Amino acid sequence: MLPEWLLRHTAIVEPFEGDGAYGPVYGEPYETRCLVDDERRLVRDAQGAEVVSDTTVFLPPGTVCPEGSRVTVNGRVTTVITSFSRNGGGLPTPDHVEVVCR
Repeated sequence: MLPEWLLRHTAIVEPFEGDGAYGPVYGEPYETRCLVDDERRLVRDAQGAEVVSDTTVFLPPGTVCPEGSRVTVNGRVTTVITSFSRNGGGLPTPDHVEVVCR
């Protein structure tokens, strides 16, 4: 797990649940500790298209944050491009969830 001292920021996550008659539907928002990396980089989304990401958020293991979710960090509302579970399978690695946002 990421060391607690690295989780210097707070994020509000609204998990994407699907599309409704009036647009995206989000689950109940929750607050979690995180580490924010504001760096512009080119990434691929779930469909394989190249997209520019402005923010990467590192969350505790087990955090649910699917593609399309809204994440508010540092006063900015971002949309999740994709997320990855980084799990070392028992190795002494900093397990976490990496969330790449627009």
